[in-house]
Amino acid sequence: TFLVQHWLGVDGMPRRYADYLPQDGFTWMNQVSTGGAMLLGLSMVPFFWNVWITARNAPKVTVDDPWGYGGSLEWATSCPPPRHNFTSLPRIRSERPAFDVNHPELLEYAGHGHAEPQLTGGAAK
Repeated sequence: TFLVQHWLGVDGMPRRYADYLPQDGFTWMNQVSTGGAMLLGLSMVPFFWNVWITARNAPKVTVDDPWGYGGSLEWATSCPPPRHNFTSLPRIRSERPAFDVNHPELLEYAGHGHAEPQLTGGAAK
């Protein structure tokens, strides 16, 4: 869709015209661009269908980390998060502090070397 429009501009098609003469030679490339735009628009139908079905039928999230493997601090607070997530800044000992708190048994396996990670201040609940 858009690359064809670029080629049309390179070939000298002026912009912001309501219509073009067939003898200008831009008709077939405009038709290709229009077909691409229609295909792009049509490809949004399954996306919006999926959003609609998911919004209507998906179960609501009731736990803070539904997958259990969230790594960043966003997963260490409650869902939905309160206005102030933490009463004090958490101590960060790795690149994935929430995962370390939820799975301390994997710390030795990962080579971090601490047995009991703590988020000082904890999550406000």
